[in-house]
Amino acid sequence: MRQDGLRAEGMDTSRPHPARIYDYLLGGKDNYEVDQRAADELAAAAPEVRIGVRANRAFLQRAVRYVVGSGVRQILDVGAGLPTSPNVHETAQKAAPDVRVAYVDNDPIVKAHADALLGGSGANSIVLGDVRDPLAVVDHPDVRRVIDFDEPVALLLVAVLHFLTDAEKPAEVVATLRDALPAGSFLVLSHATGDFADRSKAQAVYNKATATLNLRSHAEVERFLDGFEPVEPGLAQVPFWRPDTPPPTRSGEIGFYGAVARKAG
Repeated sequence: MRQDGLRAEGMDTSRPHPARIYDYLLGGKDNYEVDQRAADELAAAAPEVRIGVRANRAFLQRAVRYVVGSGVRQILDVGAGLPTSPNVHETAQKAAPDVRVAYVDNDPIVKAHADALLGGSGANSIVLGDVRDPLAVVDHPDVRRVIDFDEPVALLLVAVLHFLTDAEKPAEVVATLRDALPAGSFLVLSHATGDFADRSKAQAVYNKATATLNLRSHAEVERFLDGFEPVEPGLAQVPFWRPDTPPPTRSGEIGFYGAVARKAG
């Protein structure tokens, strides 16, 4: 635990890290050989995984455009992962230049890359913090510098909650973050599932990484939306959430659910 109350991982490059595995699967270069081996093993176990992570990324971009189009001008991206262009702030600020984004991640490598990308931009911040300590996240001064919790916020929990075990109480984490948001805020959520195929071999890859993969069913993921009103079409496989292009082949096998939901007054 750091002195500011946020738990963060050390810079461990001896084991695969989910953010770096994800970066490699997206075609990025901010990863190590250990991450590449894990990602290749993951792709062998679940051949559609590269299509899935790209579909999840495309869902994130559509969701960001949706919340900005709905009038939100501040975004809290928790579990942001390594920067991948177009990043959240690039997508959001293309739609509305006055959008502010606070990124949070528990990997020092992610923070180092994000610091270099943002270059001290006053409209954005990057915080080394952990979703498991949600109060410390929302109270962090570099989050508060960017985010005004008296105005609607878009909370992004994209491909992060499946790295929390049930013992780490992900539903309570989401509820704590939800309660910090004013009415009119949005939750953007995606989560891995085993509803469409046996993913035990994929889970075994993450058992050797710095975070385990905890697959959940549609009903289990939907509970994270408690206290929010889902935007149509509700919780759906990510390629089918308001697609703006034809869904990729093998979309029916993609093991990610996604949703956007609004906090009512």
